[in-house]
Amino acid sequence: MTSQDELEKVASQKFIHLTTSGRRSGKSHTVELWFTNRNGKVYLSHEGEETDWMKNIKKNSQVSFEIDGKNFNGKARHLEDGTEEAWIGKVALYEKYYRKATREVIKDWFSLSKLLVIEN
Repeated sequence: MTSQDELEKVASQKFIHLTTSGRRSGKSHTVELWFTNRNGKVYLSHEGEETDWMKNIKKNSQVSFEIDGKNFNGKARHLEDGTEEAWIGKVALYEKYYRKATREVIKDWFSLSKLLVIEN
């Protein structure tokens, strides 16, 4: 079974536990976040200022994550706002936790957010 199949099995869970490597210390840094899975990619977002885990990914894109007791590894990257890939992530995240919405509602909801994606 592929990790994409495994991701599909846990896609309905509410939280992901993402572990990055500290950009200065090299120590593991784990955070709990909302997530969604779309087309084998895991999308994450954060509203407001860039956090340590986001800065860590810029220095070292290799991450590990746990969802519902299942462990995965991948390569994370920041998504440029305004791209089709960022829009896919926004829609997928919004619809998972809320419901279908208009483009305007989704754009407003993510107006202060940064998006990231994790791939194999």
